[in-house]
Amino acid sequence: MTCRVVLIAPAITPSLRRARFDDGDSIENAGAVALSLPAGRAVSSPSVRCRETAAALGLAATAEPALAGLDVGRWRGRTLEEVGAAEPQALTRWLSEPGAAPHGGESVREFRARVTAWLETTGRTAGRTVAVVEPEVVRAVVLHALGAPEAAFWRVDVPPLAATEVTGGPGRWNLRLGQTGA
Repeated sequence: MTCRVVLIAPAITPSLRRARFDDGDSIENAGAVALSLPAGRAVSSPSVRCRETAAALGLAATAEPALAGLDVGRWRGRTLEEVGAAEPQALTRWLSEPGAAPHGGESVREFRARVTAWLETTGRTAGRTVAVVEPEVVRAVVLHALGAPEAAFWRVDVPPLAATEVTGGPGRWNLRLGQTGA
């Protein structure tokens, strides 16, 4: 039994454009969002941008709480520049220590465990799942599929509307690069 999970990053938002931690803003130019996606079950992160991107792609996606973005606590709505100016040591610690959560939210380690649990549960069902998710969800899935260390989390760039596919099932995921297919 093989499971395929196609992860789609959300379309660009004003927050993404300004390197601002998500503050719930809408996507830009929803009419220009177009991808050819395979059929399958559709889910999304519960954020506005992911739900709007799923709708713009014509997906009747169910919001999945386990796929919520990384909880950045009191930094939500602030830019990296603002956080770096106000709390440089905290930001450095957060970016270099996967178990740190100086913002009062969730650590990268906790976040990765949450996303991995969702992936492993989803992998018990054959077929395809299309998931419109936050870029950090894609990072967590890629690291899990490759068995990469948590320290590599910030080394994975996920541009808007990027499609990433993993195939396999619990404990045996493969990363599939290139165009998503049948």
